[in-house]
Amino acid sequence: MHMRVGVIGGGQLARMLVPAAIELGVEIEVLGEAPGAAAAIAVTSIGAADDAQAVLAFARDKDVVTFDHEHVPQAALQQLVASGVAVRPGPQALAVAQDKLLLRERMAALRLPQPVWARVDSADDLTAFIAAVGGRAVVKTPRGGYDGHGVRVVTAAADVADWLGAAPLLAEELVPFRRELAQQVARRPSGGTALNPLVETVQRDGVCAEVIAPAPRSAGRVADAAADIAVTIAAALEVTGMLAVELFETDDERLLINELAMRPHNSGHWSMDGAVTGQFEQHLRAVLDLPLGSTAPRDDWSVMVNLLGGPADGDLDARVPGMLAQHPTVKLHRYGKQPRPGRKIGHVTASATELDEAVFQARAAAAFFSDPPVQS
Repeated sequence: MHMRVGVIGGGQLARMLVPAAIELGVEIEVLGEAPGAAAAIAVTSIGAADDAQAVLAFARDKDVVTFDHEHVPQAALQQLVASGVAVRPGPQALAVAQDKLLLRERMAALRLPQPVWARVDSADDLTAFIAAVGGRAVVKTPRGGYDGHGVRVVTAAADVADWLGAAPLLAEELVPFRRELAQQVARRPSGGTALNPLVETVQRDGVCAEVIAPAPRSAGRVADAAADIAVTIAAALEVTGMLAVELFETDDERLLINELAMRPHNSGHWSMDGAVTGQFEQHLRAVLDLPLGSTAPRDDWSVMVNLLGGPADGDLDARVPGMLAQHPTVKLHRYGKQPRPGRKIGHVTASATELDEAVFQARAAAAFFSDPPVQS
């Protein structure tokens, strides 16, 4: 079996696909946006994801093309398909992840639970919606937002006056949720699926900070409902590869769909060390239509903590030995990125038979890369 996989986008997700590809004996090449990308070790071409010619030239000799992010224009995706390239996930599925208004429309057509929402084309539309949902709403730009960008909580249309000129926008009720959850599922082109355990995600300033796997207090109805939602979406949209469904859990244990990601996802990083088959290997298996691996956890609990920002002096290397010495059971993953405020520069994962121990180990290990530094 000799297979060539092309990955469009050179970020940390592409970087973390590389070890999985090596283990599977798959040749992997990456189209990076610029020299020095996180996935530089596998970058064989430089080009922007919105440069259709660069994308087409890169993809032409690949068995399968997949993605580090969803921001490849539909025109380029359609050209790839027309050229006979296997694009996984395909353009029609990716369109739903690219456009939040289309996402809401498709989820409504599937009769899946989601927040109250509306397309708003004017200040008057938004004013009426805010009044209808109790005086506060969430407004999102339909395209391009991530990690808290392109999202605002508003009480008046004036709060997004700078966005209204580029309407339409998506307006949603401000959900009074108890916690945020994420359900991942892998799907092959031939239709087989494999579900990851439901996880709890902890967000800070719109960015995922921690993931607990499995989600505490999620056995039974909640886990079953999350699994049903993810499998339904994957089948209806014909997603191939990893799909992450971000969910709100309300006080009365209802689940509401927040957003989708059709690629490996931050909520699944724990699986690299905490599950029999990590999400990056599973994604490659899925897009290549290989048998999917077991998603069983290796321990009772796994906790992933993102390294956000990093030390002010920028010297991560100096912090590594102390962290490794004091936390030998914790796994460290660095993304080859220079520290800057709010940036994801890596993550750590701890697994244990007790949740408190996993939380302590992961948080303490992550603290080595913050300021002031932890002394070893």
